[in-house]
Amino acid sequence: MAKDYMNYGGMVQDALRGVVRQALTRAAAQGLPGNHHLYLSFKSNAPGVDIPDYLRERYPDEMTIVLQHQYWGLAAHEDCFEVQLNFNKMPERLEIPYAAMTGFFDPSVQFGLQFQPTGEEAAPRPAAQGAEPAAFTPREDTEEKPDTDTPPSDEKRGEVLTLDAFRKK
Repeated sequence: MAKDYMNYGGMVQDALRGVVRQALTRAAAQGLPGNHHLYLSFKSNAPGVDIPDYLRERYPDEMTIVLQHQYWGLAAHEDCFEVQLNFNKMPERLEIPYAAMTGFFDPSVQFGLQFQPTGEEAAPRPAAQGAEPAAFTPREDTEEKPDTDTPPSDEKRGEVLTLDAFRKK
């Protein structure tokens, strides 16, 4: 196979991260409408990730946060987002570069994205011709939910979907 000097895979990943940027920009400006809530997974040890040391120790590789009822100071910048969440009833500010993100999921509409690593720490993987990025479902074992006053719901978990499900046939 010929070398991809155009880096199409990287372009696709950047474009998909742009979807996250736009969603967070809207949420920062208008709040999360209806039942929308967001699961955001990221590499906790990636360059530029700014989280408290005790969270990095607890989640040394990957962490998932949930934006739903209680979050403050959400700001979507060109290359990162920042938000304040409560962990063990303590407010903490997080700053996450989009390049560190591994997944995005909004279970209210069953929409998810999964990202490949970017930068030098990404191991080169040959992509299959015409391959689509997989949908994302958060893993329970790395999830860090902020404190809320709302009891957990019995809502159904999302299913992994491919983009083919949304194409006209």
